Amino acid sequence: MKKKKILVLCTGNSARSQMAEGWIKYYAGNAAEVWSAGIEAHGLNKYAVKSMMDAIIDISHQRSKTTEELSDIKFDYIITVCDNAKENCPYFPGEAVRIHHSFPDPAKATGSEEEIIEAFNNVRDDIEDFVFDFVHANIRSLIPEDIESIV
Repeated sequence: MKKKKILVLCTGNSARSQMAEGWIKYYAGNAAEVWSAGIEAHGLNKYAVKSMMDAIIDISHQRSKTTEELSDIKFDYIITVCDNAKENCPYFPGEAVRIHHSFPDPAKATGSEEEIIEAFNNVRDDIEDFVFDFVHANIRSLIPEDIESIV
């Protein structure tokens, strides 16, 4: 079975889209190829890395990139995780299914270090719930060997 190609888009590709990429890779395993990108590349947010590491998902090797770097890939799914990305998403040729779910921007959190990481953890957990449902409805449900292993 052909791996599904998934793109997660956000404004700066520093936090929400990076966390979603990490969760999709975790839940989809070898059933998908996953990229994240932004309209701009703001660099990987250190709080996003820490929050995901606290959930045992290492995204520190991922890098922030723009959509221009991925323009030659024909995606099966394009997921926007903020309204700005949905409204300003560049055109990608093909028949990609577009899915939108806006999450609050944890990078805008203020306060103590604990309050900031709590904001990231809350968004991380919301993204995990969304990704879990997405992967099991669209990716993992398509893999026959999974069905055989439960029977």
